[in-house]
Amino acid sequence: MRLTTKGRFAVTAMIDLALRQNTGPVTLAAISQRQQISLSYLEQLFGKLRRHELVESTRGPGGGYSLGRKASDITVADIIVSVDEPIDATQCGGKENCLGEAGRCMTHELWASLNQKMVEFLDSVTLQKLVDDQIAKGVQIESKPTPKRAISSQPVVKPIRVNAPNSVFALGSALAKT
Repeated sequence: MRLTTKGRFAVTAMIDLALRQNTGPVTLAAISQRQQISLSYLEQLFGKLRRHELVESTRGPGGGYSLGRKASDITVADIIVSVDEPIDATQCGGKENCLGEAGRCMTHELWASLNQKMVEFLDSVTLQKLVDDQIAKGVQIESKPTPKRAISSQPVVKPIRVNAPNSVFALGSALAKT
């Protein structure tokens, strides 16, 4: 099995999201910046994660993503499968036609057995365990920055409204009326 960046990035992004879910929805831009993953790539991955109900999206200001289930109910296998990452070490993709018309290769059972062990292992590791591991390593989780408001020490001065003509023609009309 060859785990591609799709699976690795999906797991990494989900750990990042789970670490920060208590502060409200997490933006993909923030995950992108922290994990050095392309924002457009994250958008594709999170679309798939959302369709598999592993994450939920919140629109509007203050929006972003949150977990669709508890971190203890999401496994690494769930994440990898949801982003269409194959967990398969066989040459035939599990179709038992490794040699085409000739059927299975001699090592098919070996690779099929490895597939089963990989799935069992990835299914035994929860997102919560990965989060706990990061916290045990001392990962610092910053609190959400408070939005800054433009507060000036100067009072707001409203412009004076002048009822003066704005052109020579308007001046002529105004003088003609008097």
